[in-house]
Order: sequence, then C-alpha cells, then structure tokens
Amino acid sequence: MRNLDVLASDQIDNGDKSLVILQTLLCLLREKNLLSRADIEELCDRVAARAAEADKGPLPCCADSAVAAAAEMSKIGDFIGSYYGGKHRRN
Repeated sequence: MRNLDVLASDQIDNGDKSLVILQTLLCLLREKNLLSRADIEELCDRVAARAAEADKGPLPCCADSAVAAAAEMSKIGDFIGSYYGGKHRRN
C-alpha cells in the first residue's frame, strides 16, 4: 500500500492528473485510428446526456461535476476533431 500512500500524499489534485491522462489517451486512440471522430462525438453526447440526468439513472453523480465534465469533453472533442480531422457521425 506504500504506492497508494505516495500517490495520496503529493500536492497535485488527482482529478487534474486523471484529466491529463484521459486527454492523452483519447488523443492517442484517435491518432492510432482506434477511435473515429464519430466515436468521440458520440462520447461527447453521452457525457452531456449524463450531465443532464446527473442525479438520476443507474450511476448518479454530482450535477456540478457532471456539467463540468461535459464542458471539458466538448473542448476535448473540438480539439481532437480539428487536430486529427475525420468524418462526422451520421445522424
């Protein structure tokens, strides 16, 4: 459990570290064509839908955090879409 104690004791917010890791992972998956632009658009929509129903559904969460996550996912989706391009999702 020493590693867990070291992670918990540093002064950097774990949420910030997680966000950097997830942003990098999404970019890497898109770069390797494991995720399409359409997949990322769908992910943005799902995060936004979860934010709209934060206190309901099978996995309730903090409404403020969910809205912030949806806004961040939108920024990530816009960046990845403009940087890597690709086809939009069919509606």
